[in-house]
Amino acid sequence: MSPSEEHLSFSPEETRALGEELGRRLRPGEVVAFSGDLGAGKTCMIQGVCAGLGVEDQVNSPTFILIGEYAGQVGGRVVPIYHFDLYRLRGEKELEALGAEEYFYNQGICLIEWPERAGSALPPRRREVTLEHRGPEVRRILIKALPSPFPDCRIERSA
Repeated sequence: MSPSEEHLSFSPEETRALGEELGRRLRPGEVVAFSGDLGAGKTCMIQGVCAGLGVEDQVNSPTFILIGEYAGQVGGRVVPIYHFDLYRLRGEKELEALGAEEYFYNQGICLIEWPERAGSALPPRRREVTLEHRGPEVRRILIKALPSPFPDCRIERSA
């Protein structure tokens, strides 16, 4: 993972294209957290990520069901894509009750909108994507990798 990247997007199409590029770089087991205000383009970028992962279904934000699941492909292999929308989450305990740890530490790819509502439940090793309004159609998009506190070790789920 590269430490950080900064991009400007001037349209929803550019945001989707950047998401598609990111999607092609993701590997099984990765978690990507998407932050930004309402309307910043989180779902738009996730639609691009899913396209880059070969998802053929229509991708919508799972606001009322919290988790949407899609089938993607990485290296010709089918990989589950988990799309979380935590906007309506009432706290970390609710996320635990959903079994989020099972999603975060498996060989699927997790895409999380409103990750700040997950608190400390997010894996420490993840990519963070921050989308900021810079005008009616302009977005500043920062993508950065958060390494594990022990970068030479694979993070395992606690027993």
